Amino acid sequence: MNFLSRRARAIAPYTAGEQPADRKYIKLNTNENPYPPSPRVQEVLRAFDAGTLRLYPRPDADGLRAAIARAEGVEEKNVFCGNGSDEVLALSFPAFFDEGGTACFADLTYSFYEVFAAFFGVKTHIVPLKADFSFDLAAMKNADCAGYYLCNPNAPTGIALPLSAVENFVASVKDRIVIADEAYMDFFGESAVPLTKKYKNLLVVKTFSKSYSLAGIRCGYAVGDEALISGLFRMKDCFNSYPVDAVAQAVCTAAVEDRDYREQTAALVKAERTRLREELLALGFTVPPSGANFLFAGRAKKSGGELYRALKEEGVLVRYWEKPILSDFLRITVGTPEQNGVLIEKLKKILQ
Repeated sequence: MNFLSRRARAIAPYTAGEQPADRKYIKLNTNENPYPPSPRVQEVLRAFDAGTLRLYPRPDADGLRAAIARAEGVEEKNVFCGNGSDEVLALSFPAFFDEGGTACFADLTYSFYEVFAAFFGVKTHIVPLKADFSFDLAAMKNADCAGYYLCNPNAPTGIALPLSAVENFVASVKDRIVIADEAYMDFFGESAVPLTKKYKNLLVVKTFSKSYSLAGIRCGYAVGDEALISGLFRMKDCFNSYPVDAVAQAVCTAAVEDRDYREQTAALVKAERTRLREELLALGFTVPPSGANFLFAGRAKKSGGELYRALKEEGVLVRYWEKPILSDFLRITVGTPEQNGVLIEKLKKILQ
């Protein structure tokens, strides 16, 4: 007898990047930051009183929210924290879309949006990217929907929308919500957070996984009008009163207060991104300009699948999807100079 619900039987879950344990790889497939977190994180971990773990954490992560508010130039009431930006994005679906309502996003973007929509019974209006992989904002604006998800910089392409384009779009759809997923924004530098003070229909979602080098701690946050934040809290308190644990709250507070360190490591990644893109272009790849900590590279002498498998045999992991629209491309995380050097040498060998 099958005890699974119809939903559990039918839904297609999100597939995360490989985390193999069979051997040691140069891991350029999940957009992790190649540099360690702020030294302040280590200080917090050394000083953390494990005895306090018998107690529940602050349910609304008040201290962390206050630190984020200071860093982002908003008030604490405008900040919501969750167990990774994925949880924040998941809660946004029931918070802002009715069952049977419609959410609009691009055909080539963060694939979890489609999974969340199916999970929460929200219909989707999918708008193809343009031929150059940029957003077709005019077509999105004309979509019959209750709101939008804009991954900026976009994944897996890395292409970023300038702040002026985001503002024009948000202003043109004032009766519909816009969720700007800014997981990679620190590698681009034109966050829409300041616009949340001007537009009540804009929610900006960020993560500690990328520029903060804290993918293992699982914490993300949203910034927006108090009414939107209260909607997320209502959904959170119907699901999990304590999504951000005490260690995560302490660690992320320390990280967000060390702006200089985050900017320094982001600058290192951006410099390597430029160098790596030039190397890939020289090898014959098509590589759109990226505002993220990864590059979208393809249309080389071999297919994406061939390159992915050959690189894995050589001990280098990159991200590959078998979908037709993606099959010619790889998504390559920007690693350290040493890691990127190995990648280029392996690619030269494979392409020859």
